[in-house]
Amino acid sequence: MSDLHSINEAINKRAGRSLISSILVGLVLLAIIFSTIAYVPFLFAVFVLAAVLLALREISLAFNSRSININFPQHALLTTGVIGSSWFAGLTGLAVSIVLSVIAVLFLALLKGTSGFISNATGGIFSLIYPGFLAGFIFLLARSGDGFEYIAALVILVGCNDTFAYLVGVLIGKHPLAPNISPKKSWEGFFGGLVFASIGSALAFYYLLDQDPIIGVLAAICGVLAATIGDLVESAIKRDLALKDMGKILPGHGGMLDRLDSVLFVAPVMWCIIELLKRFG
Repeated sequence: MSDLHSINEAINKRAGRSLISSILVGLVLLAIIFSTIAYVPFLFAVFVLAAVLLALREISLAFNSRSININFPQHALLTTGVIGSSWFAGLTGLAVSIVLSVIAVLFLALLKGTSGFISNATGGIFSLIYPGFLAGFIFLLARSGDGFEYIAALVILVGCNDTFAYLVGVLIGKHPLAPNISPKKSWEGFFGGLVFASIGSALAFYYLLDQDPIIGVLAAICGVLAATIGDLVESAIKRDLALKDMGKILPGHGGMLDRLDSVLFVAPVMWCIIELLKRFG
């Protein structure tokens, strides 16, 4: 127990996070995700929608603090429409709803006048796509008859990468991955996440999706690259807006967007891989 406390203190000192709090919150989130997608998929959809709306509120507050006007109620309504369309109407619903929502955002920006139009319009569209549109691919995976297997494979890939990239980076990371964007991310952490994500993804693809483990490894490589980009995008947002975290709702993690940043970028990649396997596998 004393060893765990020492490790927690060391990680907390170096990374600014509490290891124990992070683990407990992560386990609770995993329990909710797996229990809902296994037994009541609609509750899974509601849970993810709630998480996305919380992330959207964090973005709205952050942007508004820098005079980029984001109307949260309007964006929440549009985002709910985009996600609901993907759940009930699949890819067609996602595509049509995002186009109509972008038009709506531009129209609403016009109503505010020309002053600040570019920043308000581009900020509004960005807030609509990230996190709403990207989250739509989570729903495309979940609504399938194999939704549990797809979501489980997604969670295993992202979870292995996030966990071991974080631990390896904190414990032995010495070479910055992107020092001007996220100084604490390291190449050691990147490759640590890649190795364990490859193992987890290979097992998930073999046992859950009945696919060759090599495909799981290839999926992990693509997924880790996407997850890293997602992490760096969110880090760039926070650095540009002079924020440490997007919020404080999740102890040991920060804001909801801090928890979703990887999965939002990996979900479209996973969906594309699965669609390719369906057609050519």
